[in-house]
Amino acid sequence: MLKKIEGVVISETPYKDNSKILNILTKDGIIGLISKGCKNLKSPLRLISSKLVYAEFTIYYNESSLSTLKEGSIINNFSYIRTEPSLIPYSVYIYITDLVRQVVKQTETNNIYDLYISTIKKIEDGLNPIVMMNILEIKLLDYLGCPIELNACAKCGSNKNIITIDPDVGGYICKNCYTHEIIYDEKTRKMLRMYYLVDIDTIKELKIKDYVVDNINNFLTMYYDRYTGIYIHTKKFLDKTLNY
Repeated sequence: MLKKIEGVVISETPYKDNSKILNILTKDGIIGLISKGCKNLKSPLRLISSKLVYAEFTIYYNESSLSTLKEGSIINNFSYIRTEPSLIPYSVYIYITDLVRQVVKQTETNNIYDLYISTIKKIEDGLNPIVMMNILEIKLLDYLGCPIELNACAKCGSNKNIITIDPDVGGYICKNCYTHEIIYDEKTRKMLRMYYLVDIDTIKELKIKDYVVDNINNFLTMYYDRYTGIYIHTKKFLDKTLNY
C-alpha cells in the first residue's frame, strides 16, 4: 500500500552494499523503512536518506515489518542550522532529535512531533537555539511523567514567599522551607514558568538576559539528570560546543 508520510530521519543504518535502513519520526510515531540503493551516487533517494533530513516520503507501507521508500522530497533543508558558523544550532538540532526519539519510545503522541518540528523551525528562523531547546525540554517533562512544580512550593505546597527553585526538590521552594539551595532570582523563575506556558508557534522574538538563559539551561540539565533517567550521548557534544 502506497502511503505518504511527513517526518525527520532520526537514524540511518547501512544495509547490504548500497542501501540503508532508516527510522523516520512522524506524527504516528517512528516508522522503519528500507531505502534501496540510496548509497549510489546517482540514486534519487540519496539526498533524502540521511539523518536529520526533514521531508515528505512516499513509501510502500508494511504494518508488520519494514516499509520501503519509493520517493521523497525535502520540505526544509534547514540551511541556517546546518551552516551557522558557531555550530550551536546544528548541535542543538542533533541533541533534541535524539532526545525526542527517547521520549517517543516511552509515549507516542502527535503532540511530541508537533512540538519538535515547531522548535526546529524557530531555530531555523534564527531564534536563540538554547532557549528553544530549553522550552522543548520543559514541555517534554509532562510526557515523561516528571513535570517541574511551578505553581507552589515543592516541599509544603504553599504558593506564598517563593524564593528559589531547586532541581533536586523538583520545583519552587518557599522562604519557610528554604535550607541551603542555590538561589535563582525572580527573573529566572518567572522565565522558566513562561517557557512552560508559551505556545512555541506564537514566538516571534526572544529578549532574555544571558544570565537568565544560562541559569535555566543549567537548571534543566540538572533536572533531567535527576528525574528522567535519560542519557543522551550527543548532549556531551552540545556542551562541548557551548564550552561547558
